[in-house]
Amino acid sequence: MSCPYFLPTEEFTDWSWHNRPRLPLGEPWRGVCTAPGHDGERPTDDEIKELCSFGYAKRCPRLPARRVADKVAFSLARDKEGIILIYYVLEVDHTPGEHGAIHYDAAQGRWLKPHPDRCVQRQAECYLQSYLRRKDVPVRPGHPSS
Repeated sequence: MSCPYFLPTEEFTDWSWHNRPRLPLGEPWRGVCTAPGHDGERPTDDEIKELCSFGYAKRCPRLPARRVADKVAFSLARDKEGIILIYYVLEVDHTPGEHGAIHYDAAQGRWLKPHPDRCVQRQAECYLQSYLRRKDVPVRPGHPSS
């Protein structure tokens, strides 16, 4: 689950772990905070690991008291005939709120139905990039990833 105010900017390639967890955006990402009053601030690596890119943002001191979500979650809904459909859910206090689908046309290399929020859209782009990479090269050889 990613923070709804986390704007990924680059892959977090030096994030090490003993056992690779299932990451909300498929791969680890560094980025900036876009919460009101903190726009453009770069969280520490520990904050990214625990609050921004992988964790429940509700504990973050930057998170505004009034907000529409504490986290964003993505899942692949369909990859058929060149159209990739990604579901998203925004949650607040562990309760689903806004949800929907974001459509990507792989043949044209463009979003048919992007999300209007720049952070959610950028996170969806990161999720898609990770999905497409895993689709071609599975994380565990011999086990296709979805």
